[in-house]
Amino acid sequence: MNSLFSQVQLGRYTLSNRMVMAPMTRSRSDDSGVPTELVPTYYAQRAGAGLIITEGVFPVALGKGYVRTPGIETAEQVAAWKQVSEAVHARGGRIFMQLMHCGRISHPSLLPNGAQPQAPSAIKPAGQTWTATGLEDFVTPHALSVVEIASVIEDYRRAARLAVEAGFDGVELHAASGYLPEQFLSTGSNQRTDEYGGSVENRVRFVLEVLNAVSTEIGSDRVGLKISPEMNFNDIVDANPQETYTYLVEQLRGLNLGYLHVALFGASIDYHALLRPLFDGSYLIGGGLDQHSAESLIVDGRADAAVFGSAFLANPDLPERFRTGAGLNVPNKDTFYAPGVEGYIDYPAMSPAQSA
Repeated sequence: MNSLFSQVQLGRYTLSNRMVMAPMTRSRSDDSGVPTELVPTYYAQRAGAGLIITEGVFPVALGKGYVRTPGIETAEQVAAWKQVSEAVHARGGRIFMQLMHCGRISHPSLLPNGAQPQAPSAIKPAGQTWTATGLEDFVTPHALSVVEIASVIEDYRRAARLAVEAGFDGVELHAASGYLPEQFLSTGSNQRTDEYGGSVENRVRFVLEVLNAVSTEIGSDRVGLKISPEMNFNDIVDANPQETYTYLVEQLRGLNLGYLHVALFGASIDYHALLRPLFDGSYLIGGGLDQHSAESLIVDGRADAAVFGSAFLANPDLPERFRTGAGLNVPNKDTFYAPGVEGYIDYPAMSPAQSA
């Protein structure tokens, strides 16, 4: 019988266990998008996960959405990320880089030359984003032309290649949380009338073309996709999400992706029951899991691996704590995005006595 502690195949890799560390923004990079010297330690501490998925990394500077978030575009960024991958691999771990283009969820002060954020359509989202001077209202984005869309797809392709050059085992395309790929998927943010808008076939096109470009570049079996139907984060709304995500996942069949990562937060239906039978690869479930609920998903065959967020953030040795039944550290939300050591690499691992 499979359990959280059994091996599992994800694409070309055999993972040592079925516990995956979720991508979580931590804002520990410098203003140039270069991860600081703390970042290798943070990820290496958590290398006991079967797979680590990094925080969202912008594939190109125009995709940055928040202050102190990292990129994978410049030589300096690649060199810093190489230290991260080497630190994780030195401890026997596997690590994928999440590629996150924020699209309209940004602000000119975060972008080169004060550029307008990019989006499928010129529709201003409600809400604010963190900038160097504090919270700023979102602005009306620039609607991408077809030529510009092709350029963004090439940005993703190049980012995937650079991630592999930096030593990463693969990449995850972030198509959730209201960022650029989900902006194309959703009717509320995509009101185009060309081949990238209107019908579900057209709205799904951008995601499929990015997946194809990235897969061609590094191999589809080390590419993952994250979706989160009806999460409705960052003012994202879709008129018929069941149709959108059913069609999207149907189109993934035969692509030989490494995995599909589905995180649910308050959705109106059980999308796992709807989508898992449609996907022909490894299926990862995330969203508010604890050890018991995750174990049940694995034992019952509803998921191939379970994704944990804040539990891994606060417990660098989470798999060992689960194995021994030890108590868990409590995450400090006040330091999730604060610069520095506190709440980042100072969460304690178990003592030898606790482990025994």
